[in-house]
Amino acid sequence: MHYVYEFLSFVDLVVAVALIYIITIQESKNDGLTGQIGSKTTSSFKGKAGKEEKLNEITIKISSLFFVLLIIISMLSKFK
Repeated sequence: MHYVYEFLSFVDLVVAVALIYIITIQESKNDGLTGQIGSKTTSSFKGKAGKEEKLNEITIKISSLFFVLLIIISMLSKFK
C-alpha cells in the first residue's frame, strides 16, 4: 500500500507541473482598457477548435485529474 501511495504522489506532482505549464502558455483573455473600449474587434464562428479552445479543454481535463488524484491520495493517507 505504501508503494501505491508514493507512486500516486509522484504522478500528482507531475500532473501539477503539467497544469502549471498549460496555464502559463495560455494567452490572457483581458486586454486591459483597450478591450473595454472596443478598439479591438473579434469574430466568433463555429468551426474547428483553435489553439486556445484546445488548451482550455486540456486544462479542464488535467485539473480534473489533479483533483481526483488528490482525493485518492488523501484517502490512502489514512492507511499509510
